[in-house]
Amino acid sequence: MKRVHYIDNYLVNPQHPVTVNLIGAGGTGSQVLTCLARLDVALRGLGHPGLFVTLYDPDIVTEANIGRQLFSPSDLGQNKAQCLVSRINNFFGNDWKAQPDIYPTVLKDARRDNLANITITCTDNIKSRIDLWNLLKALPQPTYCTYETPLYWMDFGNTQTTGQVVMGTVPKKIKQPASKLYETVSSLKVITRFVRYSRVKEEDSGPSCSLAEALDKQDLFINSTLAQLGCNVLWKMFRNGMIEHHGLYLNLETMKVNPITI
Repeated sequence: MKRVHYIDNYLVNPQHPVTVNLIGAGGTGSQVLTCLARLDVALRGLGHPGLFVTLYDPDIVTEANIGRQLFSPSDLGQNKAQCLVSRINNFFGNDWKAQPDIYPTVLKDARRDNLANITITCTDNIKSRIDLWNLLKALPQPTYCTYETPLYWMDFGNTQTTGQVVMGTVPKKIKQPASKLYETVSSLKVITRFVRYSRVKEEDSGPSCSLAEALDKQDLFINSTLAQLGCNVLWKMFRNGMIEHHGLYLNLETMKVNPITI
């Protein structure tokens, strides 16, 4: 029997836009933001309230970012989050929010407006992922859902030519409907349960001084390809109300994509 996960009903029939925290506005984050804007337009066209996205990133645009990330020479010196959100808001008519700062690393520093239904990480270091999961799992288990109830965490990560997307559930269980067709799964593993980060070295993280140096660390189209594939998981979530895969592994060298089945 096929294993599936039905997404929380709150995301299918919300009373207001679904809240999304996007952490990181670099190579992958800048691409994911554009995908989220397209997803928002599609959802509203289907009668759904759409998305409200808050983008977090403390960094400014440098010359090394132009070309591999979605920035132009006119963006130099600007904060990445503010630059990208202003562009998206002007283009699509949204009122999304930019936070030119890091996401809170501990629960005591997090406010209610730091929480969202879906958290997406596109960061280049291990510590940020560990800190985020420690914060999310320390939150009380929700008894009902609002715009500040964390339900899912999706993480994007990559090396030069490979990458992965993993989406997991924040609560211990997401209520599943009875089904005679499928085996329903109420809990999805987050990235920190797939990867033992204590054994991973962070030698590839950190800023690059030039585009050439950046391309030695991450190939030109790894970020955009990963963003498209990962956001397609989100699209299937909202469009179908259920998913059979909650992530994927990508290898641009071999041109292979392997899904992570539920």
